[in-house]
Amino acid sequence: MAIRDILTVENPVLRRHSREVTVFDTELGVLLDDMAQTLCRSDGLGLAAPQVGVLERAVVVNNGGSIIELVNPVVFRRSGEQQDVEGCLSIPGVYGITKRPMTVRVRARNRRGRIRIYTATGLMARAFCHEIDHLDGVLFTDHVVRLLSEEELKK
Repeated sequence: MAIRDILTVENPVLRRHSREVTVFDTELGVLLDDMAQTLCRSDGLGLAAPQVGVLERAVVVNNGGSIIELVNPVVFRRSGEQQDVEGCLSIPGVYGITKRPMTVRVRARNRRGRIRIYTATGLMARAFCHEIDHLDGVLFTDHVVRLLSEEELKK
């Protein structure tokens, strides 16, 4: 496993569409392991493959110390609405209020290619949506209702 560099907003890779994963092999496992280690080192909530320069549809999310791996994830149900603070490892120091669904249902594959269904609510729903957006070149700033000032962040 290795810590990978996280690309920042200036890198055009972050605005590109990721390709579907079709091969579930050791190389995918290494990518997911590296992403999980990079995420844990960065103290973030989620990380998408494009953020480490890999244009594949793979995401890792930290669920209270347990890593959820989403390969080729698709949100197939959304309900409710929430507005809360969001930031991004690729846009350090910038935070804003975003509008996201309160609950999502996501279909994804695991590293072995098996289909899994996840239901996420609140913060985890926001994290799933945020990371899946990265796979389509969408950044959280595209959803910002209002950017926060440094004074607001300190509160």
